[in-house]
Amino acid sequence: MRLSFGEGDCELGEAGHNSVPAMKHLFILLCPCLALVSLTLRAQEPERIRDVIYTKHDGVALTMDVFKPAKPNGAGIIKIISGGWKSNHNGISDGGWPKTGYTTFVVVHGTQPRFQVEEIVADLNRAVRFVRAHAADYGVDPQKLGVTGGSAGGHLSLMLATRGGPGDAKAADPVDRESSAVNAVACFYPPTDYLNWFEPGDNAVGIGKLAAYAGAFGPKAATEEGRAALGKELSPIYWVHKGQPPIFIVHGDADPQVSITQSERFLKRCHEEGVVCELVIRQGAGHGGWQEMPQDTERMTEWFDLQLLGKQPAKAFTLDVSSLPSTPVQKVKK
Repeated sequence: MRLSFGEGDCELGEAGHNSVPAMKHLFILLCPCLALVSLTLRAQEPERIRDVIYTKHDGVALTMDVFKPAKPNGAGIIKIISGGWKSNHNGISDGGWPKTGYTTFVVVHGTQPRFQVEEIVADLNRAVRFVRAHAADYGVDPQKLGVTGGSAGGHLSLMLATRGGPGDAKAADPVDRESSAVNAVACFYPPTDYLNWFEPGDNAVGIGKLAAYAGAFGPKAATEEGRAALGKELSPIYWVHKGQPPIFIVHGDADPQVSITQSERFLKRCHEEGVVCELVIRQGAGHGGWQEMPQDTERMTEWFDLQLLGKQPAKAFTLDVSSLPSTPVQKVKK
């Protein structure tokens, strides 16, 4: 038998009595190659900077992890870790964004009920200001910042989109002088209107379908007047304006937690105002858990590529509403 490895060809006898030396020789030849492959793969992994403090208050330091890609494209993605306005470091992952060149800022916020939604929104604005103030340190253009999240993270993304704005020019802290406006948004199944949750007039500000989240809304939600004011304050749909960034949303039409009407009415409101928004409806999909979500994330990457980098996608965006089928993720039986 004959093995060919270029110049160092090896003869193996029929009985295999030369196999040990030959395999040793093969191992010696392959070692440098394997080491090179290992170094190459390691070089492609993003650099992770852990526990960067973006604000401190009430005896708590709030942090983000920064993932710096091997080949940065100069833009940044702010990824919000939030579900039911609860956030923790166990949920941190880069989301795959660094592989496409995006420096990724994974933000952990204070968790309700200790911190109420109003406070969480304020902290997210601070996080954007912090990223913008330190953009040069991370090799990011401060005018090329996208934001993403799902569910409560989607809500917070849209709050930044519709309510983010200029900082205080007279602030003692230079971070607070920066703008909290983002430049593009892509999110999953976001709440947009707490005053009309599933049906018109269906107030969910700590009552009704969101009674379990009363602590998240705080004492203002204890009265009808307080709920009306807070519902408007925290609902992105009431703050849509012409200066907001382009928004891309993916939402399942069988979502039992956040009605598809939340995204449909938000899209309509954006179009009434003449601002860019696209909604992809996943047919039969619930509150996450469909197999095509990685494909949706790839499409979100194309959205950020277009809006932040000016890179045209192979398939044009509709800038309207469209529908795609979904396949449920099969649960593993224990």
